[in-house]
Amino acid sequence: MAEPVSEMSSEESLGTKEPTEADPKSLKQKQPRRRRRRCSDSFAVYFPRVLKQVHEGLSLSRETVSVMDSFVKDIFERIADEAARLVRSTKCSTMSSREIQTAVRLLLPGEIGKHAVSEGTKALIRSSLCVVW
Repeated sequence: MAEPVSEMSSEESLGTKEPTEADPKSLKQKQPRRRRRRCSDSFAVYFPRVLKQVHEGLSLSRETVSVMDSFVKDIFERIADEAARLVRSTKCSTMSSREIQTAVRLLLPGEIGKHAVSEGTKALIRSSLCVVW
């Protein structure tokens, strides 16, 4: 003989029935791990990279990295301020590499200024070659 067919509601057949009791497995669902955003206004990640190019076996302490980071931020601010003054004095609306280069020459004394300008020019040439190719 045929067994009686049980009638299911549309909620039960679709599996959308709300749970009546709190299921412990559903409460402990794994949350996707979120990466911590690092402070984006820090140059700290670049110091070990540059040091590795110059001296392979050396490392930097956290305090040293903090001092270097403050120094780079300060110099960056000074160069940007000086370049902004140069733009205002020439009554232009665009800050170009020329203003940055002049600001570096004004702020950094003697040989270090010349070295910084030549390294910046080399970096500009290298980046423009990457864009062309």
